[in-house]
Amino acid sequence: MVLTGDNFKEFITSDSLTLVDFWAPWCAPCRMLLPILEEIENESDVSLGKVNVDEEEAIALAFGIQNIPTLMVFKNGKILGKKVGFLPKKAIMDWLNSLK
Repeated sequence: MVLTGDNFKEFITSDSLTLVDFWAPWCAPCRMLLPILEEIENESDVSLGKVNVDEEEAIALAFGIQNIPTLMVFKNGKILGKKVGFLPKKAIMDWLNSLK
């Protein structure tokens, strides 16, 4: 799901795990991460949201995003974890499972 200022807060306040990918179209590691994140969303109960930091600067600024890709996990509006940089699928899955 594409996240914007209009739907971001509603998305992260879900009572299930939500994974937010802060990315930009010009970022090669971000583009490499996309199919991995889509697989994870299809294979798990985690919802995936994507924030284009070029288009949604206010959201990126509010969460102190300085490097991309940055992955953040939320539940009930609270940040459960944050990872910066490209990660392989297994590392992301292990991380998500540790937060459940």
